[in-house]
Amino acid sequence: MDLLIDVGNTRLKWGLHDGAGWQGQGAVLLSALDGFADVLAAFGPLRRMLGANVAGATVGGRIGALLADRGLEAAWIRPRAEGFGVRNAYLDPARLGADRWAALVGARALHGAAALVVTSGTATTADVLDGAGVFQGGVILPGLDLMRMSLARDTAQLPFADGRFEATPRRTADAIVSGCLHAQLGAIERMFRVVAADPGALCLLNGGAAASLAPHLECPLRVVDNLVLEGLARMLREL
Repeated sequence: MDLLIDVGNTRLKWGLHDGAGWQGQGAVLLSALDGFADVLAAFGPLRRMLGANVAGATVGGRIGALLADRGLEAAWIRPRAEGFGVRNAYLDPARLGADRWAALVGARALHGAAALVVTSGTATTADVLDGAGVFQGGVILPGLDLMRMSLARDTAQLPFADGRFEATPRRTADAIVSGCLHAQLGAIERMFRVVAADPGALCLLNGGAAASLAPHLECPLRVVDNLVLEGLARMLREL
């Protein structure tokens, strides 16, 4: 069994893959990272580990120590100019986030046509992958909860709202939630226009806010549990 790890800004997502399919997936908060030792202890024999880490060297070191207790060496990916069916057209390919690179590889493995690859977590990213597998570029914006938190933190009378989406909100809580959702949806739909005319173009959506965004998106859509893990599984087949 192989262990794949996606270390984001808030959570560590893990998956167990046997080479043919997923045998388990889960997540732990980085604020409770020591609990990952208990997760690891429950696994059977592990052959290899491959991960994407955007939380920094300190977090990576803590995870590496936990893995070493299981006899595993931490192997962290780095973006390439080309590989695994994707060509990275970033001006400096090495500056692309490891999570975005893995998500692009995962998207290409799941969908062979043009795609807008969207991850909706602490930040929201929307990356353009053309029909030839070339990553053309993308945008980064604050995630849905981060938008709501910024209003609560930086304005005098707006709370961290637990409202609902409404076409014409008539409560402050609904106005905040609806406004933040509109901002996310608008950015995604505008970026989708870049690939909309390409045959088979699809928005591939993943991340913690996917369930909030998906019902309101007006573009061809597929929700995927974790594109980073899918990309890591694809990479591991060639290692």
